[in-house]
Amino acid sequence: MTPVLGILSNPIVSYPHLPLFISGTIVDQSGRTLSGQTGEAFVVSMNHGKPMAIGLNCALGADQMKPFIQNISRASGAHIICYPNAVSGYRITGERGLPNAMGAYDESPEAMALQVEKFAQEGLVTILGGCCGTTPAHIK
Repeated sequence: MTPVLGILSNPIVSYPHLPLFISGTIVDQSGRTLSGQTGEAFVVSMNHGKPMAIGLNCALGADQMKPFIQNISRASGAHIICYPNAVSGYRITGERGLPNAMGAYDESPEAMALQVEKFAQEGLVTILGGCCGTTPAHIK
């Protein structure tokens, strides 16, 4: 049993009447989760829990996350979650959505809003939020 399935197995059985929201993290532009799954495989492996919503959080900024959100949106009938980091593009070193050299997350709320607004307009997501580096202004 994978760690995620182990974590999920008891709550699903114990609380079947509660809505289940599942969010995974992709590690880089490969689009693979921390356990090595593609976005589509992640969705398939979580469908047994009948999630109300499934999506991705952390590791990437909104612009890098879009193709992976598109993939899980096509693979799932659930609501789609997207919680990107507040970063603009990849660093010269090729690092994922981590702070810049000064330790700051540099994507402004306005820049992030322009990115995620497109996701909503295209019908890719129904639940938007933010992860590392986001502030209440990013979520507003």
